[in-house]
Amino acid sequence: MPAADLLSSQGLRLDGRRPNELRRIRCKLGVFTQPDGSAYLEQGNTKVLAAVYGPHQASKSKMSTEAVVVNCQYSMATFSTGERKNRPRGDRKSQEMSMHLRQALTAAIKTEMYPRSQIDIYIEVLQADGGTYCASVNAASLALIDAGIPLRAYVTACSASLGRRSATHEPLVDVSHIEEAADGVCLTVASLPSTGSIALLEMSNRLHMDHFNIVLTRAMQGCRDIEVILDGAVRQHLAEGWTKQDVITI
Repeated sequence: MPAADLLSSQGLRLDGRRPNELRRIRCKLGVFTQPDGSAYLEQGNTKVLAAVYGPHQASKSKMSTEAVVVNCQYSMATFSTGERKNRPRGDRKSQEMSMHLRQALTAAIKTEMYPRSQIDIYIEVLQADGGTYCASVNAASLALIDAGIPLRAYVTACSASLGRRSATHEPLVDVSHIEEAADGVCLTVASLPSTGSIALLEMSNRLHMDHFNIVLTRAMQGCRDIEVILDGAVRQHLAEGWTKQDVITI
């Protein structure tokens, strides 16, 4: 059931956003020189680093003659949340997130172009304030582009929930930590917006079928809006690269 306190009487959320408003997204490509590709992304107060290595020759145990092997490793910095406890890289939650990241990113990569090869994608959450999976997918998408990995399309991720105002229900896009913790439903979608395909869909709680379509529609619109933001960041990065090259040439 939707949480009753996620919307004010004026229709605003706890952080002042409108129901269909994303958190502020700031991102940058090429933040490291050692990896083949890297990116930093802030989605609200959630901050993520992504690094890509490869493609390189896969080990014999992982080698596939038909397609590249995509290896994902997700971890959270010990200071990423207010909870003071160790977060080993191999814990169950990290393994589950790594698996879900691999599923979404593999759907976007043209894996058939690199047989007998492997691509390693490392995600580090520096600060967690809800939507860590979504921010990780979005950062990894930028890092793959920075590495020059051919993609079928941008892969983006966004969450959505359901708030209640008076007697009506309103879908909320890009759920924050406070909204995630309100015991309502949280639907997470990773998609290739330009193709309309869904790479991953996960729901935290039960949701009545009467509300499912409107929540899914809001999440998919969020994915499309995020794609526009990421595409703008890529174009700006490329423009800055050409400008620097021109200066060096002169």
